[in-house]
Amino acid sequence: MLQIVDADLHIHTCLSPCGDLLLSPKAAVEAAAARGLGLIAICDHNSAENVPAALRAAEGGPVTVIPGLEVASSEEVHLVTLLPTEERALEMQALVYEHLLPGTNDPRLFGEQPIVNERDEVEGFNERLLIGATSLSLKALVEACHGMDGLAIASHVDREAFGLIAQLGMIPEDLPLDAIEVSRHGDPEVVRASNPGCERFPIVRSSDAHQVDDVGTMFTRLRIEAPTLAEVRMALTGEGGRGIVPR
Repeated sequence: MLQIVDADLHIHTCLSPCGDLLLSPKAAVEAAAARGLGLIAICDHNSAENVPAALRAAEGGPVTVIPGLEVASSEEVHLVTLLPTEERALEMQALVYEHLLPGTNDPRLFGEQPIVNERDEVEGFNERLLIGATSLSLKALVEACHGMDGLAIASHVDREAFGLIAQLGMIPEDLPLDAIEVSRHGDPEVVRASNPGCERFPIVRSSDAHQVDDVGTMFTRLRIEAPTLAEVRMALTGEGGRGIVPR
């Protein structure tokens, strides 16, 4: 039976160098529940190391977590990659780490990158330069994500910083995205009308939360049978009565 589920498909945790240290995986799940969300995706910058903790924190609760990463391409375009399992997310992480530009995080400049368990205990720190980009092109990242049965969504296309349209000046015709994301400050209709190529893709909206209070401040309302990545895929394509519900 189809149901309406509010989904915030782009949430960071404290692992992201620009994320607030209070936004642990557990805090993200609890904030989502308090906002009435049924589905979230944890998408830290170039890493999935806090995804397992978020999955465990959500067990038995009202919020389902989709594993993900927000990856920076060689063109410095941000791409939300949503994966079907923890294992697939870690596979994407391994690819990203292999191609992440060299460097070590400087917490004084970019912030700490703590790896936190489901009990809010810090288990270590990621020393990689997660704020940076990979050497993989945007198209290569999309194709890699699809090869892992994932969904590839261009992040905040209406933003000047790291948005697809601002960085490339267009949406390439051969780029097989599953959707584009408009930020919580943008207007989807304005974005679609003013940027050729946007009409080819469904539009989702997410909070891109970097602080606890940001979680769920924007979300996409989906008509789906269950809160799974497979159902999100069907909603984006309008298959079987599923879809994005106007708000």
